[in-house]
Formats: sequence, structure tokens, C-alpha cells
Amino acid sequence: MIRIHEKTLKDLEFFTVLEQISEHTITALGKEAALAILPFESVEILKQELGYVNEYLSSYDNDNRIPNHGFDSISKELKLLKIENTYLEVKSFQRLVSTSITVNTILKFLDKFKEYYPKLYQYSQHIELNTTIIEQVDGVVNRFGDIKDDASPLLSELRRSINKLKVKINTSFSSALNTYHNLDYLDDIRESVVENKRVLAVKAMYRKKVRGAIMGGSKTGSIVYIEPETTLQYSRELNNLEYEEKEEVVKILKELTDYIRLFLPLLNKYQNFLTNIDLICAKAKYAKSMNAILPEISDKRDMYFRDAYHPILYLTNKEKKEITFPQTIGLNEDSRIIVISGPNAGGKSITLKTVGLLQTMIQSGILIPVHERSKVCLFDRILSDIGDNQSIENHLSTYSYRLKQMNYFLKKCNKNTLFLIDEFGTGSDPELGGALAETFLEVFYDRKAFGIITTHYSNLKLLANELPHIQNANMLFNERTLEPMYKLVVGQAGSSFTFEVAQKNGIPYSLINKSKKKIERGKIRFDATIAKLQKERSKLERTERALKENEKKKLSEADKLEEVNAKVQKKLESFQELYDSNQRLIYLGQKVNDISEKYFENKKKRELMAELFKLVQIENSKRKKVSAKQKRAEKHKERQVKQEAEKKVEVIRKKKKAAKQKAKPIEKPKPILKVGDRVRMHDGRAVGSIDSIEKNKANVNYGMFTTNVSLDLLELVEAKKK
Repeated sequence: MIRIHEKTLKDLEFFTVLEQISEHTITALGKEAALAILPFESVEILKQELGYVNEYLSSYDNDNRIPNHGFDSISKELKLLKIENTYLEVKSFQRLVSTSITVNTILKFLDKFKEYYPKLYQYSQHIELNTTIIEQVDGVVNRFGDIKDDASPLLSELRRSINKLKVKINTSFSSALNTYHNLDYLDDIRESVVENKRVLAVKAMYRKKVRGAIMGGSKTGSIVYIEPETTLQYSRELNNLEYEEKEEVVKILKELTDYIRLFLPLLNKYQNFLTNIDLICAKAKYAKSMNAILPEISDKRDMYFRDAYHPILYLTNKEKKEITFPQTIGLNEDSRIIVISGPNAGGKSITLKTVGLLQTMIQSGILIPVHERSKVCLFDRILSDIGDNQSIENHLSTYSYRLKQMNYFLKKCNKNTLFLIDEFGTGSDPELGGALAETFLEVFYDRKAFGIITTHYSNLKLLANELPHIQNANMLFNERTLEPMYKLVVGQAGSSFTFEVAQKNGIPYSLINKSKKKIERGKIRFDATIAKLQKERSKLERTERALKENEKKKLSEADKLEEVNAKVQKKLESFQELYDSNQRLIYLGQKVNDISEKYFENKKKRELMAELFKLVQIENSKRKKVSAKQKRAEKHKERQVKQEAEKKVEVIRKKKKAAKQKAKPIEKPKPILKVGDRVRMHDGRAVGSIDSIEKNKANVNYGMFTTNVSLDLLELVEAKKK
């Protein structure tokens, strides 16, 4: 029998989780059910509920999505059906039909896909698939929400008579309208409607000349609305028939209600079924929003939360796009109690609440955000003492309240209990309060209860170190910045970093040193040793993380190289196939060329045909019979390989061309030649001077002779000296 006190649920903020789940419901009854969730008392029913939620969650990952289960509440209709001589309105019948259709759709779906959803299918087996309600209501009410004419013979006859009378009324009214219009007794609007009746819009001065019943007048008094005397008799008959029609409709609705009343238990089941489906769906959506799963449920006393997130904190940080740090913690027969120590604001209380909240959630049929290799066990009772519970109304101080809680713990705590205590032993003299807390812890230990406590007391850390089934744990801190790392490390007590944090916050060193002298040397050395160990542990953690990251990088690079190698190998095979194919074509070409030359010399057609036929037979013997589809695929593949090879060759050609262009010597800019410059031919030694330049040619004087030379063939020797 599982029992969790309401105070524990409040301490763990369980009701906040319920509010978050209720936001995922789509019906009013589903929302009420979500807010009323409590831990299950029966283990068997709990496991069934977890199975339903897990199956619904799996529907989001396949193509066979469970149909919509939305429905309007029929609670009012169910109450009326319990009362004799009452009848339902048409809208109520429509709600009952809608509910029946929704249930039948889900039942048919679960029957069709029972291999995918065996547990939900089993859950639906106690609900009867029934179409009688739908058929009976459809026989009376049409899709527009009106009673059908053929709902009863009398109603059919009444409506025929009503329609005939309406025709007569319209005919007589039209006749009166034309008569009085011709006499110019009517206003420009001619007619209007009063009390759902057509009336003549008579000018006030002629009201006594028009026979009929006055139905009213305009605001200005210029128009009087009169129902013609010729239609009055028909209107009275119509009123009588309409009254009889209403009576007949009520009679039909009463008969239909009496028939539907027989299905009251089934309708109750329908509504409960859809409400539960809405609740299961809301739990599944909530689980999806934070990647929650159903971990292994152990029959032994063995609990292991790996990479566990606090649900409320996770979703809040997710909205803010901030990181949430998961925790890994476990309790079993060899490690029943964990004592978490360390500085404030390091995450001790959040870790404690995470374990308590996740355990409460799983025992309430809600999936939890943990790693798939996590494991849970079920407790009969969860006890908590978290936060400052000072009570002014009951005249209780914080410590008095905590002592009252400890008394309650002592009465209820046993081997099937999980207890959670935050800041164990605080509120009194540290030594006296610590001693009392140590005694309580020994009692819980002797009763073989499972639990997690947070503390700053050294005596509790020492006790955890001495007893075999209690473990110390601490929240890691960065030893340089004294910033929390939000990571729980089991197996070692944590220092409170009292003096270090004080120094970081600007407290003078002289005061810190004076404070150290006021306490026993042994305590300082003990705390210093813990702090030193914690710093070493932090260094090891960082080194381990760095090594893991390097290992991941190496594995990733190895995978990439392997992938590249596979691609290269595949390409080589494709190129080899292309090469072999081309070689075969070259060989065939050579053979055909040889046969052609032979025919050219001897002109023997028969011999030519025989050799060609023999060559074709040899080639066909090597071929394998393939379908047209395979042949197309092979040709397509061959084309792709050829195109790829051509691209590669083109790239190589471009690279060679670019290399040649780079290898060419860079030409120096040609000098501008002018009259008087000393020049010589590119391939000559004789030096002369330019006498004149005409049309890109220069007259060069070599002393003994003069010659006409293109400027492109000359190079400058030196400038003319002045």
C-alpha cells in the first residue's frame, strides 16, 4: 500500500507538475482529472497506468496516430437521465451521439492496431462498441439539429397541414397587399414582420379603412401595422397546429429519452473512458516535452537515476534557452542512505528534490526525464522535511517543527520508506543539534530505510564514513572561482568552503584568520582536508572530461576517414569497371578492324560474315541475361561514372593548364622609347641611337649605316646623357 502525505507532495512541488500536465489536456473533465492525480495505492494498477502512458507516447513516433478523443462533457445529461419523467433537448442528444462516435472510433482503431498498442487495447475491452444510440438519435434528429418530419406519423401529418396553411396565409396576404396597394392605403415599404407574422404597413390616416387586427405602429406614428382580416382565421389555425406540433415533439423527445435511459451505465463508461484517455494523452505529451521515459521497475530495493532532470527546472530553463544540469544518483541495499554536503547554492537541495519528485511522479503514473538505463523501485511511503516550516499559528519555531517532523519520521520510518531531509539537524546549537541528528540517522539506518539528507555537520559526514551502508556525496565546486559546477559526486564528503567563500565575498583576511583561531584546530584541519580532496576531485573530473572529449573527436575522425575510404574504394571500383568496359570495346574494335582489312584484301563475303557471326557469338556467350529495368539501371550507372570521370579529367586538365601558365616567366613592362635613346635589337649586340619614330617604327643610326626597325624588336640600353 503506497501512501505519500500531502505535505510531502507540497514540499516536492508535485502540484506544480500537475498544473503543467493539465495544460496538455483538451477537455474540462480531463483537466480536473489531471489536477486530482495522486500516487497510486495499488502497484498493479500503477504499472498498468505507466504502460498506457508509455504506449500513447510511442504513438508520436509512428504513422498510426491514435484518433482525436475530444468531447463535450455529458455530466448534465447523465444527471437528467437518472431522474424519471425528464427529457433531453436536441443539443443534449447531439452531445451523446458525438461522444458515442468518438468512443467507437477509438475502439475500432485500437482493435485494428492491437499489435502496436496491446495494453491500451486491453484497457478498451471493457467498453462496449455500440451504435444503437447513434442510430436511434439519427432516426429522430437530422444533421441540422431539427426533429425529422417522419419521426412520427402524427408529426408528419401536422407539418403537412402547417405547410398548407402557410401557403394559404401567403396567398391571402398577397391578395390583400395588392388590393390595398392599388387603393394607395399602404406606405412605400408596403409590408413588415411583427411577432413573426407578415403585416401590412398602412398609412395612419387609412387605418380604419383596412380590416384586420392592429399589431403595432412605427415610432413616428405615421405607419400602422395591420394583419389583414383574411389571414386572421388561418393564423389562428396555424397557432393551434404549431402548438400541437410542439406537444408532439416533446412526446417524441420523451420517448427517445426513455429509450436512451437504458444506456445510462454505458454512457457513464464512455465519459470515464474518454476522460482517462485525455489524461493518458496529457501525461504522454508532458513526457514528450521533456524527453521522459518509462525506466525499468525493479522488484528489488534498487533505485538508480542516471542523468535525471528536475522536471519543473528543466521546462523553465528550456523556455529561457538555458542549460539544466542532470544528476546521477542511486540507492540500493549496499548504499541505502546518502549524505550530501558542500557549500550553499551548489545544488544540494535541488538534487534532493529531484530524487523525491521523480519518485513521486513515477508512483503517480507519470513518466520521468531520466536516461534509458535508469532503474526505479517502489516505496510504501515517502517522508520529507524540506525548507523552513516555521509555524506562527501553531506557535512552533523552525527547530520545534523539525523535531515534530522527526518524531513523525520515527513512527513511520521502516525498510519500505524513502526519507528526504534538507539541512538535517539545523535550527539549534550546532554541537547539540548535530548530536541529536546523528542519533536520528542511526535509527533510520538500523531500520534499513532508504534516504537522502543534506547537511553541513562534520559529525554526520564522519558517521557516513564509518557505517558500511551510508555514503558521503558532495556537489562539485570550481576551486579557483568557487562557482558551483552542479554535479553530484558520490563517495566523498564535501567542504562547506566557509572561509574561502567569505574571502571571495570581500571579508577581510584578518577577520577570517581570527575566526579560524576561535575553533578547534582539528575541525579546521578536517575541513581543509575535505576541501583539498574536493579540489583534487575537481581536477580529476576536468581531466576525465578532456580525455573523453579527445576520445570522441578521435572516434569521429576515424569514422570520417573510414567513410571517405569507403567512398574512394567505391569510386575506384566504378572507374575500374569503366576501364574494363573501354578495354573490351577497344579489343572488339581491333578485331573488327582486322576482319575489315582481311575482307579488303580477299573480298570474300561469306568468310567475312562467318567471322563477324563468330565474334558476336563469343561476345554474347559472355553476357548475362538481365531485365530491361536492370539494363537501364546499368546504363544509367555507366553514364554517371563516365560523367564523373570526365569531370575529374577536366579538373586535372585545368590544373595542368594553370600550372603551365604559372610556370611562364613574367614579362617585364616594355620601356617607352623616344628620340635620342640608345637601343639595340633583342637578339643583337650592336648599339645605335634613335633618330626619328614614325608609325611604331624607328630609324636607328648605327654610325656606319641607318636602318628602319619595329619598336617591338628594340630594347633600351641606357638613357641619353645630357
